[in-house]
Amino acid sequence: MKILVTGGLGFIGSHTVVELQNEGFEVVIVDNLSNTSLSVLDGIQNITGKVPAFEKLDLREKDKVQDFFKRHHDISGVIHFAASKAVGESVENPLLYYENNINALVYILQELQQKPEANFIFSSSCTVYGQAETMPITENASIQTAMSPYGNTKQIGEEIITDTAKVTNVNAILLRYFNPIGAHPSTEIGELPIGVPQNLVPFITQTGFGLRKELAVYGDDYPTPDGTAVRDYIHVVDLAKAHVIALQRLLNKKNTAKVETFNLGTGTGSSVLEVIHTFEKVSGKKLPYKIVGRREGDITSAYANTDKANTVLGWKAQSTLEEAMASAWKWEQKIRK
Repeated sequence: MKILVTGGLGFIGSHTVVELQNEGFEVVIVDNLSNTSLSVLDGIQNITGKVPAFEKLDLREKDKVQDFFKRHHDISGVIHFAASKAVGESVENPLLYYENNINALVYILQELQQKPEANFIFSSSCTVYGQAETMPITENASIQTAMSPYGNTKQIGEEIITDTAKVTNVNAILLRYFNPIGAHPSTEIGELPIGVPQNLVPFITQTGFGLRKELAVYGDDYPTPDGTAVRDYIHVVDLAKAHVIALQRLLNKKNTAKVETFNLGTGTGSSVLEVIHTFEKVSGKKLPYKIVGRREGDITSAYANTDKANTVLGWKAQSTLEEAMASAWKWEQKIRK
């Protein structure tokens, strides 16, 4: 079966392509290379022994999307990763996020609704919950007002998919990720941020390697045990495997609703300082950091209740925070050689 993976050379996308190819799927990747490198294709090939089909394409160009689906009319499923994803950047440049994250989604769904059957996996986020009222967060938690334009695009995206599925042959699964980290154990692929990293772990590993003078910890006055923000950090390989299981659920018609939603996390919250200390433990390095003011758009705490993903999907995160941090550190050392 041919599967389209948008943003398939990105961090989570590339790891998902590996898992899809390992399961025997034929993969077509679409990516505009705005936040990744073509060299990721080599890494995927080195792991799986297969080169996925690749097209450089900007999904904001509607005519290009239409042309793609004309040429690839035999696609059995779409996993949609392609989106801008940094909370801070979205606050500074909201229109970029609305154009990139909403328009591309609409153009893909417009093509899928013309098919007699369409299976769609959406890369969503725990940011849709805003600052949830209780922890851990279940899929039934109320959707709070978004804390950032990025979070808002994920909320709007979910609404667009739900409205579309009601009146078309599109079946969808919304996967709400918590915080993906780590790298493939082969160190052939990992996180490749362009410029200054927007996420905590690559900033930690770059600081550990000496590329950055020190790490900024945004706020130590949160109502948490050590004052720093708490998140649910999940190994990217565990996350990638969940996408394959979700896709197979749709392909095998095991879904019980037109649109299903699952949280993907470990179920454990870790503070920023805990992540720093875990890195120091696995790397043997002391990490220079300083406490600075809170960052706009950040919430206090978010970690998942994973019962639904564990029981209904039959998926569970396997890797520990230590294992994920060790893989991220191995990857950082490899790409700096």
